[in-house]
Amino acid sequence: MKTFADIIQDAFLGFAVGDALGVPVEFETREWLQENPVQGMLGNMRYNQPPGTWSDDSSMLFCTAESLCRGYDLEDIALQFSKWKNERFWTPRGRVFDIGIQTNKAIERIDRFLEMGLRIKPIPEQGVNEKENGNGSLMRILPLAFFLKDKPAEEGYRIIREVSALTHAHARAVTGCFIYTRFIMSLLEGQDKNRAYTKLRNFIPDFCKKNTGSHEYEHYSRILFNNIADFPESTIRSSAYVLHTLEACFWCVMRNDNYRDTVLQAVNLGEDTDTVTALAGGLAGIIYGRDQIPEEWTNVLARREDILELALRFSNGISE
Repeated sequence: MKTFADIIQDAFLGFAVGDALGVPVEFETREWLQENPVQGMLGNMRYNQPPGTWSDDSSMLFCTAESLCRGYDLEDIALQFSKWKNERFWTPRGRVFDIGIQTNKAIERIDRFLEMGLRIKPIPEQGVNEKENGNGSLMRILPLAFFLKDKPAEEGYRIIREVSALTHAHARAVTGCFIYTRFIMSLLEGQDKNRAYTKLRNFIPDFCKKNTGSHEYEHYSRILFNNIADFPESTIRSSAYVLHTLEACFWCVMRNDNYRDTVLQAVNLGEDTDTVTALAGGLAGIIYGRDQIPEEWTNVLARREDILELALRFSNGISE
């Protein structure tokens, strides 16, 4: 029987492998990928990186997990993000080669707080532009699903909102993070993906109506009020907009029955390939286990042993 640490390792490896599959073809169109489909781990291309190199998505996820090993401290999470950008902490091969515009601005804000010796606070939601709804907080939120699994939903939402708002404060981005983590929590309860999805669709609207004061969950209607798997591929976008990213992630997860097919479908959707495939890979890692991840992919994964060791430390830290 799998331990809690095993499942975290499955999730972290699944996420990083998905990320690395997507890095070489990030921003390629779906039409181009239909002619040149990704079938395995590639190298070079977009960022001229060796095969198995993951991006800022995994780096920031690992920074989040690193901080949570010591408990929840929002300022410390922010500090890890600064260390990643400025000191190359938790980079795959010693340099930062990809960072989102909104995330970059947010870390510059964190750095100013650090320089002035001020307490780091989340970005206030008031005045945040609706266009500031990239997937930069969704891509790093996975560790919180494990950290918050035994905490009340209200507390979990508050913490997710704070952590998201270090870079993405709009309620739509926060809601996307909440949906993703709640799905994982149902998987951790031992439910299969279909039951977990049914529970998610019942839980999220009711919780948001009662607790958040926001109707942003309604933007996720194709996930919450329909079966996302029923939509044709032509209607699934895979851009960096948080709504598109989450829809694409769930679409791939719910339409496939193994890790390989899940992530290959995700990466071949095109556009924001690293993030969509990482998020789908994290879920598929939990659902199917790392034994289903092809060895030829994990064998070339950057810092594979470091990732497994972090997962163990993270498991021990949040179990104490």
